[in-house]
Amino acid sequence: MNDRRPADLPDHLRHHIGGEPVDSVDGGTFEVLDPMTNEPYLTAAAGRAEDVDRAVAAARTAFTDGPWPGMVARQRAGILNKIADAVAAQDQRLAAWETFDTGLPITQALGQAQRAAENFRFFADLIVAQSDDSYQVPGRQLNYVHRKPVGVAGLITPWNTPFMLESWKLAPALAAGCTVVLKPAEFTPLSASLWPQIFAEAGVPDGVVNLVNGIGEQAGDALVAHPDVPLISFTGESATGEVIFARAAPRLKGLSMELGGKSPAIVFADADLDAAIDSTLFGVFSLNGERCTAGSRILVERPIYDEFCAAYAERASKIIVGDPSDPATEVGTLVHPEHCAKVLSYVELGRTEGKLLAGGGRPPGLDQGNFVSPTVFADVAPEARIFTEEIFGPVVTLTPFDTEPEALRLANAVKYGLAAYLWTNDLERGHNLAHRIEAGMVWLNSHNVRDLRTPFGGVKASGLGQEGGYRSLDFYSHQQAVHVSLGPVHTPKFGARS
Repeated sequence: MNDRRPADLPDHLRHHIGGEPVDSVDGGTFEVLDPMTNEPYLTAAAGRAEDVDRAVAAARTAFTDGPWPGMVARQRAGILNKIADAVAAQDQRLAAWETFDTGLPITQALGQAQRAAENFRFFADLIVAQSDDSYQVPGRQLNYVHRKPVGVAGLITPWNTPFMLESWKLAPALAAGCTVVLKPAEFTPLSASLWPQIFAEAGVPDGVVNLVNGIGEQAGDALVAHPDVPLISFTGESATGEVIFARAAPRLKGLSMELGGKSPAIVFADADLDAAIDSTLFGVFSLNGERCTAGSRILVERPIYDEFCAAYAERASKIIVGDPSDPATEVGTLVHPEHCAKVLSYVELGRTEGKLLAGGGRPPGLDQGNFVSPTVFADVAPEARIFTEEIFGPVVTLTPFDTEPEALRLANAVKYGLAAYLWTNDLERGHNLAHRIEAGMVWLNSHNVRDLRTPFGGVKASGLGQEGGYRSLDFYSHQQAVHVSLGPVHTPKFGARS
């Protein structure tokens, strides 16, 4: 099709159910677009309720009749490490596929592929090291926790960094002993098609991992509503999370949902200004700005506000936008023309709500594809839509503040609460302010560098529940309390009186 296309790309993606590639029952397909040209480059099987039924049945059989849930932890860990080895061995191929499908710059896509391998290694280690609680009343009772997998896990993943985010759900679900049905995002299903071979070669039994492509309102909805899927892990926008919450409620399903964000980055006058600029630029413009934890609202203390704005805009205007497959590219193409149009509409809105310092539309010479210049608006009021609404693209707002209470009020002024970033050399202030920010995660003098052992999740409209480390294993497990008597049981003898 063109010289950017990796040589080994398929032209059609099928579902993977019970260890076999299959098309949809009704033969339906949908087109997947190259974000550089917005031309279709492959078709994918379009799953519907009957395809989800087949996948869930296969996963259920693998759970009830297969060996996976009953394997000892070290045996499952060995397979997870083989999966990690296979992912790491083809990280260049994975990155090339991800870049072509999503528009993510190749250097960043490579980092995501390597992170996917690390996710499997981490959970392999965690299940071997895991211990559960026991409580003794000497001579009378032993109480212990028996951990067992919940069952068939429904995994619904987003279109930004899809392969890594799929690994983020697949690794703990499999580590816990669950079987799964994965529904990748319809905009970016390409890299998910590599999982079946990776799993098969690593020794994952047939039916343990099933994959159904399709539109969210069809395949995703059928998975959420299915009676034999007791838990759903979803990453995506908040509005979709609300729909999933309602659809899952009649069956009281377990839910873990990491949703949208409009995260603040607060920069005080005593901060290391160079480090803060480096970090806040990376925090919103990496991954093309299509990241839930982007620090897209930068709040700057008044004494350094003008200096910060000038330096930030100058750097933003020099960010290299171009072909995602070029290692020099820092911002590639947005994922889809619909999303690009949404982001550009916010850019136009921003011209009426703030002072444009950099960007403001398409980059010169890049009229085809989903390119948006890194865009900076200053003097943005807290009631502005570009301040309060998630744009999910390379667009940032700058707003001044005068006092610490004002900074806290501005930080908490939106419906989201996923992440926050604080820049100050006053660590007493930094810690105390972090505790009062309404966010599931706060980084102090750092961008988004996360230890996999820590909880990941948001508050307010940014999500429900937390994953990461043992919290992920808790979500995919039942923790059953078993009480064992060690001596005579003294029970009141109801009905024993004559």
